[in-house]
Amino acid sequence: MPHRFYRRRWDETRGDEFDAWGHSDWYFEAGDDGWPVRQVEVYDAGRVLRYGPGHQEDRYGGLGEASLYDSGDDWSDFEIAEVEFERVWDADGE
Repeated sequence: MPHRFYRRRWDETRGDEFDAWGHSDWYFEAGDDGWPVRQVEVYDAGRVLRYGPGHQEDRYGGLGEASLYDSGDDWSDFEIAEVEFERVWDADGE
């Protein structure tokens, strides 16, 4: 089965030293089991974080370490086209 792609708004701040970045949109490429393969976090203040093969974590965070499907949430409302994910993955930014 091909990977699935999701976008989900996070309407809370980080609650850490980078709280001023504001709220964020999270983009996921998930494998069949729901585990994130690649992830992009786009913050309202402009910061963009990307995690995936070859860059799984840094001082700001890291690639999700649990299946999206284990959360009990229905992710179908958040599914996006692969092209939308790739646009954000490939966009300029940090």
